[in-house]
Amino acid sequence: MTDKRRGSGGHYSYSAYADPAMARSFEERRFGGPIGELVAATQARVLANMVGRIQDRPILDVATGTGRAALLMARGGADVTAVDASEQMLQVARKRAAEEHAQITFKRGDAHALQFQDREFDVVICLRLLMHAPDWRKVMAELCRVAERLVIFDYPAASSVALFESLSRRAVHAMGVRTEAYRVISDGAIRQALDRSGFRVRSVHRQFVLPIAFHRIVGSRRFTVKLEDVLDRLGLLKRFGSPVTIVAERCAP
Repeated sequence: MTDKRRGSGGHYSYSAYADPAMARSFEERRFGGPIGELVAATQARVLANMVGRIQDRPILDVATGTGRAALLMARGGADVTAVDASEQMLQVARKRAAEEHAQITFKRGDAHALQFQDREFDVVICLRLLMHAPDWRKVMAELCRVAERLVIFDYPAASSVALFESLSRRAVHAMGVRTEAYRVISDGAIRQALDRSGFRVRSVHRQFVLPIAFHRIVGSRRFTVKLEDVLDRLGLLKRFGSPVTIVAERCAP
């Protein structure tokens, strides 16, 4: 999550994740139920495939939240550092790590100004942040700066149905209603930002054609898998799939 200390002017992404109730309920809200379990399993598989060898690699998890990605890497034997702006989320992450006896260095920090050296980590992971961060391009530049080889991140695609939910949430937020008014990002804008930092896309994973909210309402993992498989066979996933997870690699000098 991003950091209120950065002078955000009260951006929702800072206050929302500083709420202890949000921190305690985040895992269940995000990964509970059959669809949440499917999202979690897919995320773990995609991350493992994108990282490749995990053992002994220095890995940074930015916006770690409750530590899900950091724990996955620690279980694989990585040397993991995890950063988040929310102390409340970090408290949950530290508790989970202690329960698993996982060796993870947790730090509070600002994703817009990471307190690490250039190319300090072999791999940098950042999930569910670009959609909320006040300045996602600045965050992207920081991720690339501290990564020696790979940057792995996700975002809601502007070409997906997430665009309509994003617009509606922003409208509601503008009326003063508390909500996560996330942005969508175009594939072209992502590639331009990577190019400015000397990175290029190595592989892409797209999750759903239909909104996750729709699948949660239906509540059937079997139905979701079969329906999304049909949509994939029709070529719709490649064009409209979201969220998009990308692994980008540093270009050779």
